[in-house]
Amino acid sequence: MAMRSQIYEWTNLAPGGTGSTLSRATTDEAVAIASGTQVSVFTGGIGYNITKPAETTATQFVVIEDIACSPDDTTNKGGDVQIRINTTDYFQNPDVTQMSGVSGTASPYPRGIPDASANNLLKSFDLYPDVYVLPGQVWDVLFTAQTTLVTATTADVVAAFIKYTLYDGPDALIANKLLELGITVNPANVDWYKRTLIEQQAGGMM
Repeated sequence: MAMRSQIYEWTNLAPGGTGSTLSRATTDEAVAIASGTQVSVFTGGIGYNITKPAETTATQFVVIEDIACSPDDTTNKGGDVQIRINTTDYFQNPDVTQMSGVSGTASPYPRGIPDASANNLLKSFDLYPDVYVLPGQVWDVLFTAQTTLVTATTADVVAAFIKYTLYDGPDALIANKLLELGITVNPANVDWYKRTLIEQQAGGMM
């Protein structure tokens, strides 16, 4: 398949509440994270991880469409999420200094999680425009804990969520062309460009 919608969920759960794991189990326990610690949700060595950093090949194009994480308030323990492309953090302060990213209060995961007043938290942040990961780039999503998380405590389980679309092969070439034309890269526009090419070819054969 050349165009695939993908999701990734990270939690700080691992066997015995230590280290990381490549697979999930109902017996996994929370791994401790100190307040202010920034962790890669892909290869940070804490909780659910993958085997290598996320990257695009020369024939791939990724569009990150949504990010969210556990909120941090008097009831929940959570933090912030940041997108990193190669060595550059996407979210910055207005004076172009570093920040830890979007708070889980602004973009909570799961949606509707209750706060201290039993109100269901809904997002006030939308990732718009989408974030493009070009061919050959390495990308990451970082979670920063705003409260110290303790090992093996259920209340100290946190999570982060990423939704993205992977364009591969010919669709990645079309995504790059749309980017050159200043057109938003999304499945509808990729399909539109395909139809345009087919119509042009059909017209040339008449």
